[in-house]
Amino acid sequence: MADFLTGIRGTLVPDREGRHGPLPPLLIGLTLVTGLVDAFSYLTLGHVFVANMTGNVVFLGFALAGAPGFSITASLAAVAAFGVGALLGGLAGARYSAHRGHLFQLATALQALFLAAAVLLAAFSSTPMTAGFRYPLMVVLAISMGIQNAAARKIAVPDLTTTVLTLTLTGIAANSKLAGGSGSKAGRRLTAVAAMLVGALIGAVLVRHTQIYLPLLIAFVIITLAALTAHTLGRTDPAWVHPPA
Repeated sequence: MADFLTGIRGTLVPDREGRHGPLPPLLIGLTLVTGLVDAFSYLTLGHVFVANMTGNVVFLGFALAGAPGFSITASLAAVAAFGVGALLGGLAGARYSAHRGHLFQLATALQALFLAAAVLLAAFSSTPMTAGFRYPLMVVLAISMGIQNAAARKIAVPDLTTTVLTLTLTGIAANSKLAGGSGSKAGRRLTAVAAMLVGALIGAVLVRHTQIYLPLLIAFVIITLAALTAHTLGRTDPAWVHPPA
């Protein structure tokens, strides 16, 4: 239990002089954003995700089989837009491969631009949402999440991918001492799971009971604050901005 609580505390309130500095809580914030935007996309844009591409591939299979409620075009559009975002994130990662602080700042600044566009589109959309708003929203959100995923992958804080939880959940059990492993790091991993769950819960409640653009507005605010925090804490070129050897 002590290791579990230490893992949670080390993720949410890490040592600034540690190997990853403030990156763990910042990435937890981005994981919360994933839950918010995927709740919005699934509940308002149809059966499509903008962050969980595994789900979209499965949905594409459903659509190809003629299952009702699934769209080949929507699934392909989300996957293609996510790929564009991942390309942008990859270019940012190549440019700032030696400085994780600058990479985080650039990636989140780009995300903020796309999320701002999404907030405006959602705020002015009609009910029910027409294709003229649905597909642009799908594209800008998927690009945003592609950028996030690629940047998080390059930043490389263990167990904090921000958009994928399958390996995180697997690691809790497969790396546990019960399975003969060295320890599951359950505190950090479950913190990431909880962040996405909370984001999805908040996003779903807001979509169902308030204005549908509110989850995106909250996501925009979180991303903007994360970018400003990384900029402020990384100005003195601390050790955590440099990738681990």
